[in-house]
Amino acid sequence: MSRKNQSMALAITPQSGSIESYVSYVTSIDMLAAQEERELAFKLYENEDLESARKLIMSHLRFVVHIARSYSGYGLPQADLIQEGNIGLMKAVKRFNPEVGVRLVSFAVHWIKAEIHEFVLKNWRIVKVATTKAQRKLFFNLRKSKKRLGWFSNEEVSTVAETLGVSEKEVLEMESRMSNYDMAFDIGNDEDDSDSAAYSPSMYLQTNNSDLAANVEKEQYVEHTNNRLMSAIKTLDDRSQDILHSRWLDDNNKTTLQELADKYGVSAERVRQLEKMQ
Repeated sequence: MSRKNQSMALAITPQSGSIESYVSYVTSIDMLAAQEERELAFKLYENEDLESARKLIMSHLRFVVHIARSYSGYGLPQADLIQEGNIGLMKAVKRFNPEVGVRLVSFAVHWIKAEIHEFVLKNWRIVKVATTKAQRKLFFNLRKSKKRLGWFSNEEVSTVAETLGVSEKEVLEMESRMSNYDMAFDIGNDEDDSDSAAYSPSMYLQTNNSDLAANVEKEQYVEHTNNRLMSAIKTLDDRSQDILHSRWLDDNNKTTLQELADKYGVSAERVRQLEKMQ
């Protein structure tokens, strides 16, 4: 890549953390007079002259910065907005027909805004908030139409719908979408265990690995079996109950046959026989 092309690439792509220096650089580039712009546009249009394209693009980079700044309210990096706008500018220069008789800036504004709009729609929320033409129109005009914080009144909804040429239902739906916020799919370990976990989307998904009815039935069966076992053990004499508890029901401290034999003054074999008889 030549030094000239490197300089152009550096100017078109704002570097992270150096927006101020980028803006200072592009605003220092001289604007083209109408006649000079027309001559360069014809060279590009008729001969595909890349040097003419470079001059046309470079002289209009300040205009992209001006447009990109009007989208700063969406919380997206200014460098990204400018970069997307520059892509739109290059597309406009490629398609510009000087025979139409308009200035490049008038033609390019549509392409610059179109690229920025697409970027905002894709990155403003995790889930895309506007897909149809009416929704796109609402998304970029709804904030301008709001005269106060909070929800629209019925009168304001009717005014916005009439002004933008959409239905009142579409206005209310877009207002609701824009009032929502992104939420993590699964609450991480760093989240508290209060209300946030209850609203995690993962909590509402059905799992195929578990059957609620089967789990309840199993718990009830285990509870019923344990109750019957404890009732049966209570019918035994004290020595037999102690042997069963010591050998099978005490998980923390199981007693050996010999220890029970010493306790009751019988042989270990006799303890084993009593154990099997129960």
